[in-house]
Amino acid sequence: MITKTRITKETDIKISLKLDGNGNNNIDTGVGFLDHMLESFSKHSLVDIDIKCDGDTHIDDHHSVEDIGIVLGSLFCEAFYPAKNIERFANVNVVMDEACVSCDLDISNRPYLVYDVDVEGKVGTFDVELVEEFFRAFVTSARISTHIVLLRGKNKHHIIEAAFKSLAVAIRRATVKNDRVGIPSTKDVL
Repeated sequence: MITKTRITKETDIKISLKLDGNGNNNIDTGVGFLDHMLESFSKHSLVDIDIKCDGDTHIDDHHSVEDIGIVLGSLFCEAFYPAKNIERFANVNVVMDEACVSCDLDISNRPYLVYDVDVEGKVGTFDVELVEEFFRAFVTSARISTHIVLLRGKNKHHIIEAAFKSLAVAIRRATVKNDRVGIPSTKDVL
């Protein structure tokens, strides 16, 4: 397990991560819907994750959601690089009832996010615009190129959960060990 903390005037976060885990998790972000998404992410990525966040949710959930993305992404960055003997690339479509979301991923050490998921409003009390904020913070801090695209769907909960699951499965597949690959770049470094 590797661990990072981040303490600001807005959040106090501690996250531990084991990339080659079993999907075990203990998540308490103070944001119930985000807890549910991150539990699903851990389960389907097979990454063990412990998260504790005390944030200024009396204002709203923004700071907690974004800062968790930053810390979690930075832990993935530490676990990914230098990249060696992994598949590096993955793509997956995840279906959740009527929703289907695609994630294409490159463990590239070059952060880039394409987020083409047009949902608005709330799921319970959670502002769905924060999903993109989480993914942007995560992808930037993890230094991965990620395209998350809604293929179809109507139910906001299903769409967002399929997005988290698609990222999870893509990470699981991109980190599959393959000794024949060596350093997965013609540059000989990632």
